Amino acid sequence: MVKKSFISDISQEEKEENRGSVEFQVVNFTNKIRILTSHLQLHRKDYLSQRGLRKILGKRQRLLAYLSKKNRVRYKELIDQLEIREPKTH
Repeated sequence: MVKKSFISDISQEEKEENRGSVEFQVVNFTNKIRILTSHLQLHRKDYLSQRGLRKILGKRQRLLAYLSKKNRVRYKELIDQLEIREPKTH
């Protein structure tokens, strides 16, 4: 199986130095989410992958909530770049 990167906006040098940044982690989780989503369209009864997808979605949601509290401008730029919608606030 060949892994395809859906989002490759971050250059290789930036990947090397910013692996711990919130933006890099969110981009990485988004790639995994898109791969798992396409997998689950073919294999609807793969419940372990569904569970993994829910865990990754929760992690990404927590990271985005953290980023929105710390720096709203970077949060908005990241949301626009990844073309994901904002999570619902209660």
